[in-house]
Amino acid sequence: QGHLVESGGGLVQPGGSLTLSCVAAGFTFSCAAFQWFRQAPGKEREHVATIYSTHTLTDYSASAKGRFTISRDNRKETVYLQMTNLNPEDKAVYYCQRMNYDTWGQGTQVTVES
Repeated sequence: QGHLVESGGGLVQPGGSLTLSCVAAGFTFSCAAFQWFRQAPGKEREHVATIYSTHTLTDYSASAKGRFTISRDNRKETVYLQMTNLNPEDKAVYYCQRMNYDTWGQGTQVTVES
């Protein structure tokens, strides 16, 4: 089923930006769809964004739309999540998933604090 590794999380002030990366291996990257999820302390894991094998087809949660951008680089076998105008409600562990497979990364922590 392959392997995913996220990176790019960290501490950022409200209004700031971060870009997360998810490097994939072990399957045909260009044919796969990917999703970003996040899980805040004490809350259910929630969907953030999806990108399909066709680069132009994407989907976002209501909280992500207009602030986050999901993209992919098939040559680098990497999926990105660009996050702007971050607020404390965005604090969570962010996970990358290969869509329709039980393939997840280990997660990367995003903290938004003054």
